[in-house]
Amino acid sequence: MIKGLAFVVYVVSDMDRARRFYEQTLGLKLDGNFQNQWVEYDLNGATFAITAMDPDHQPGTRGALAAFEVEDLDFVLERMRFLGVPLAKEMQTTPVCRFGVIQDPDGNELVIHQRKS
Repeated sequence: MIKGLAFVVYVVSDMDRARRFYEQTLGLKLDGNFQNQWVEYDLNGATFAITAMDPDHQPGTRGALAAFEVEDLDFVLERMRFLGVPLAKEMQTTPVCRFGVIQDPDGNELVIHQRKS
């Protein structure tokens, strides 16, 4: 049966542009790179990947979302605004968390999430 989550992957149209966004804007650390067509980032034991080699999926297609946990949601969302990163959804509050949704250069949505203590 299922043992765990292997990875979450987003399809991108321009790998160099996407890497600049994920590595420079979001600060993700490169964990693996296959011919600059499949790039992986380790997020505390979970793998987030971007790819330009998936002909069956289109960049920016609305579907599943990746949610990145942060320590200071207000700081991160303000930094994204300052950097001109599009916000798809302003900060929301639920009984267990707060979050906002940003977009990568292809329009893929990313949840920026902070659990309440």
